[in-house]
Amino acid sequence: MNRREFARLLAIGGAAPFVTPGLTWARAAKLPPTPASPDEKFWMSVREQFVMPRELTMLNAANLCPSSGPVLETMYRMTKDMDQDPSSDNRAKLGDGRENTRKLLAEFLRVTPEEIVITRNTSESNNLVSTGVELKAGDEVLLTADNHPSNHTAWQEKAKRFGFTVKDVPVPNPHPGFDHYVDAFKTMITPHTKVIAFTHQTSTVGDVFPAKEICRLARERGILTLVDGAQSFGLMDVDLSDMQPDFYSGSAHKWACGPKENGVLYINKSAQTRIWASIFSAYPGRIGISRTFEGFGQRDEPAMIAFGEALTFQTKIGRAHIEKRSRELTQALIAGLKKIDGVRIWTSPDPARSVAVLSFLPGNLDIRKLSAALYQKDRIGCATRGGQDRPGLRFSPHFYNTHADVEKTVAAVKKYMASGV
Repeated sequence: MNRREFARLLAIGGAAPFVTPGLTWARAAKLPPTPASPDEKFWMSVREQFVMPRELTMLNAANLCPSSGPVLETMYRMTKDMDQDPSSDNRAKLGDGRENTRKLLAEFLRVTPEEIVITRNTSESNNLVSTGVELKAGDEVLLTADNHPSNHTAWQEKAKRFGFTVKDVPVPNPHPGFDHYVDAFKTMITPHTKVIAFTHQTSTVGDVFPAKEICRLARERGILTLVDGAQSFGLMDVDLSDMQPDFYSGSAHKWACGPKENGVLYINKSAQTRIWASIFSAYPGRIGISRTFEGFGQRDEPAMIAFGEALTFQTKIGRAHIEKRSRELTQALIAGLKKIDGVRIWTSPDPARSVAVLSFLPGNLDIRKLSAALYQKDRIGCATRGGQDRPGLRFSPHFYNTHADVEKTVAAVKKYMASGV
């Protein structure tokens, strides 16, 4: 099947409702072109592209995002086509779709398809790096204390096996500014430092790290960099050609609003000779580094194709518009929560230092009971943070949210702060 025939298959369905056994919903009106300055009406039309009921306000993009209708339709249509005829002859076109998604990922991140590996999620991507980079006793890896376990615990556990040393760069609160982190890494680098691994935006309180500056600092000293993009891929208008990390990871199921168990690992051409593949099986990618790093065995190629549809959906809206919108909603939440007596906000109010992850302590309220009340009584979904390290609730809005969601959420928190839960 050529590309034109493949594109025709993706387009099958017309204006008919999206139907699965026992489940039907009408397709939303066609998304209008993005205006130069998108207004609330436009963002409402974006919201209508998702199948969530209107009364449900999801503020948990940092954990899991819904897929849009076009993504769900693509995944179902391609899965149905495959299962109706699972012959190798029919499935050959799925490989074309997989490579098309690789091309879309490269365009999305402003790199080349030869540098893209389609993985299952950020955790797998991070572990491919921490396992694949050759380290030995005496070598050092610099991390940040706020890294996700897949980019923190994984390095610590592998250090026990291979004998290298892991050091943490402290992460003070509130955000101390970009210069602080550049200086902190510079101070902790030694002649033994081989890798710097950090998160682009933290999942804890939404601190953004100066990725470009840290990568430059490392590159000038021959140190490899891994940027965990779980909280930036699909949210921030990431340009890896400008950032220039050696490795960058991301997930489809978070801010990209794609299918589950899909992710990306970018391996800079300049770093490809400095990392070993650690999984060997059948069905690798066709070009570049994917030929050695993507042999994971049988994959869910319909989902991989739907991943490409998620990227196309965001690109159509405009990635800069999406980042601006998510930051705008987060700033509105911060402004509203600051007016509530007893609320302590952990996230920096400076929009340059955070994007769309907001954590706060709701006074003396039981955070689990508050989270349950918000969901069960107000239909607001969020995340909780326990323990002693900046505990509380976490809100992470995205471009499918509206200012009405913000107003509803602030009013609900204010109500429970006054009445209890």
